[in-house]
Amino acid sequence: MAEKKTVLVVEDEEDILALLHFNLVKAGYRVECASCGEEGLRKLKEQLPDLMLLDLMLPGIGGLDICRKLRAEERTAKLPIIMLTARGEEADVVQGLELGADDYLTKPFSIKVLLARMQTILRRASEGEGLDPEEEIVCGDLQIHPGRNLVKVAGDLVDLTYTEFRVLLALASRPGWVFTRYQIVNSVRGEDYAVTDRAVDVQIAGLRKKLGVCGPYIETVRGVGYRFREFA
Repeated sequence: MAEKKTVLVVEDEEDILALLHFNLVKAGYRVECASCGEEGLRKLKEQLPDLMLLDLMLPGIGGLDICRKLRAEERTAKLPIIMLTARGEEADVVQGLELGADDYLTKPFSIKVLLARMQTILRRASEGEGLDPEEEIVCGDLQIHPGRNLVKVAGDLVDLTYTEFRVLLALASRPGWVFTRYQIVNSVRGEDYAVTDRAVDVQIAGLRKKLGVCGPYIETVRGVGYRFREFA
């Protein structure tokens, strides 16, 4: 029998917290709850969960600051995080994802959709455990270190957002392979994650710019998507 996955829910609205606790336990998860950011951080120190549901608007330290803090620490850098918030503006969505959240649901949300998103993220995290995080990818002047989330161009560190790094890693892991925009999103966020073609194009444009002389390594396949240049 598979061991139950542990979910930490950080949510200050009591009714939503109770609703999530009930449905997650019913779905077979072990659930820990916190009603503020500080309590959530304390519980993280006691036990690292398999996934975190994090409200954006919290008393004290907010969800965005918590996400930023967790991604900066080695112990929690890979912790799957789904943000839950009443704020659905595009800027908030982008900021949360760029800070490293794996997904984002706007209140009111469907429990069925939440559970599906959680399963997708946990499955992808589990599949990722089979990868060698120490195996560096070297292509021309570009170096990518998957385990440390580091990218260097001609020896200089490049500051990429979480999403930019995941897009680059997906493409560079299969040089010459043509990815549709949908496949790029699927490789980074999961197959049930909704995003526009334009959003993918914006990510690619920003990534190319940051990579400088290595930007052209990401090639456009007109009418299809993108691929990473093959090196002999």
